[in-house]
Amino acid sequence: MNLAILQARMSSTRLPGKVMAPVLGQPMIFRQLERLARASRIDRLLVATSADPSDDPLAQACAERGVAVFRGSLSDVLDRFAGALSTVPEADTIIRLTADCPLADAAVLDQVIAHHLATGADYTNNTVPERTYPHGLDVEVMRAGALLDAWRDARDPDEREHVTPYIYRRPELFRLESFARSPSLAHLRWTVDLPQDLDFVREVYARLYPANPAFRSDDVVALARNSSEGRTT
Repeated sequence: MNLAILQARMSSTRLPGKVMAPVLGQPMIFRQLERLARASRIDRLLVATSADPSDDPLAQACAERGVAVFRGSLSDVLDRFAGALSTVPEADTIIRLTADCPLADAAVLDQVIAHHLATGADYTNNTVPERTYPHGLDVEVMRAGALLDAWRDARDPDEREHVTPYIYRRPELFRLESFARSPSLAHLRWTVDLPQDLDFVREVYARLYPANPAFRSDDVVALARNSSEGRTT
């Protein structure tokens, strides 16, 4: 069973509250969840946020929408993921996603998950060792057992905060796979960290969503090529 865990918090240092920022009349996180729901290889999805009071509005909004939520440590995100996994013990594959990627593409998700399952890897992503997808289409897939190994053994604060470095830094312990596209679009920036990133996402939704709510990555690329709104790293 494939469990997607969407990591989210309100206390972003560069753009606080961004996950609840409005995008075409809806909080950004719900725009992303709408897109994730189109992935055929995701069986269950939950939002993993923190137990810090700053995340109360996010947890409440998810609950009101019927979105499953797990609340755990604010700083030890690896522990938060392990806690989220414990609520769905039948999950054997974990997809890690972050809530600053409202242009996530269900087709890319399905492709990376399929590659992971076909190769029998412990961990698969589409960013390391070389990024070929836009920033904001990041996907990480791992065996539940690999995540729990990291949770048990990781001691470095960086590896606790960022969830997966313990795994991908240890090829001697884990079978690692990557998934790439050609030509590379690594120069494109679709993640939301800064106000101008949010402006770009809002522009994309305003131009594409009304005619096609299920717009794809190719549509965003075409829009960026024909618009001064295109964002690059």
